[in-house]
Amino acid sequence: MRKKATLITGVVGEVGQALVKNLADLGGPVILTIDIRPAPEEISQRATHFQGDILDKSLLNRLVSQYEITTIYHLAALLSTRAEFTPVEAHQVNVEGTLGLLQLAAEQSEWRDEPVQFIFPSSIAAYGMPDLKTKTEFARLREWEWNYPITMYGCNKLYCEMLGTYFSRYYRQLGAEQPVMLDFRCVRFPGLISAFTVPSGGTSDYGPEMLHAAAKGEAYACFVREDAVIPFMVMPDAITALLKLAQAPREGLKRCIYNVTSFNLTAGQIRELVIKAFPKAQISFQPDLKRQHIVDSWPADLNDDDARRDWGWKPEYNVQRSFHEYLIPNILKRYQS
Repeated sequence: MRKKATLITGVVGEVGQALVKNLADLGGPVILTIDIRPAPEEISQRATHFQGDILDKSLLNRLVSQYEITTIYHLAALLSTRAEFTPVEAHQVNVEGTLGLLQLAAEQSEWRDEPVQFIFPSSIAAYGMPDLKTKTEFARLREWEWNYPITMYGCNKLYCEMLGTYFSRYYRQLGAEQPVMLDFRCVRFPGLISAFTVPSGGTSDYGPEMLHAAAKGEAYACFVREDAVIPFMVMPDAITALLKLAQAPREGLKRCIYNVTSFNLTAGQIRELVIKAFPKAQISFQPDLKRQHIVDSWPADLNDDDARRDWGWKPEYNVQRSFHEYLIPNILKRYQS
């Protein structure tokens, strides 16, 4: 008899490592992880890791032959900056990889006669504001507003949100009396900041890059203007959002896709917070035009009222707590040890 299992893809990334720890602490089904990279010890101690590609169908077939997958956290993706340099590869990983997993989840839902839960972290990159005037006028966006992404990554995320909604609501519904469809739930994140993993190529990474550079005593040239502003969230709140949405009763969810956010800061305000903690930090601003244009296309804030209403979302970390209780102490500890 196959063991019930939770599957996490892209586990070696920032979100995946924190998610494994939290799921392991909660107990429950076996945790399976997939990544093209080997698993660090923090993951291998808590999960059964498969090093491989999510596009490898033989690997996925092997998993479902051995385990009954009840929940999928699909984190694997090529991030925004890298995706601009390799758009075809980004489409293959971000879209075709997601489609294959949605198909797997749909088939498993039918086999189990019970929906497989599919948790998908999306991104602020799904938005696309045409200019700074519009960004100022429409400062706090709802899920369906200004969905005109200007990056391959954003296009991929927005399309996968639509694919998930299709599989969750309409797949094989025609002619079926009581179709069993997967349970797709999506969290649209702002920029994420982690104290425990090094930034890995996201366009919002100028915030954490400032902190890590300052803690190491290195000069840092920020790739956006001082007035560039987007919403942010620290990693503990991101994990809370994923777990809280996964635990919410399905009948209470009015949407498949939910914004979540915590605080919004300009790059200059982040620099001020870093300088207070690291007075000798050398932080300058040398905007990269392409990356600046991407950040300018993202909203200054997200409206997460629906998440607060439907499943009780509320961030635990405001600006002060994020920096003074989570980020600064832990990043300091990382480089002093």
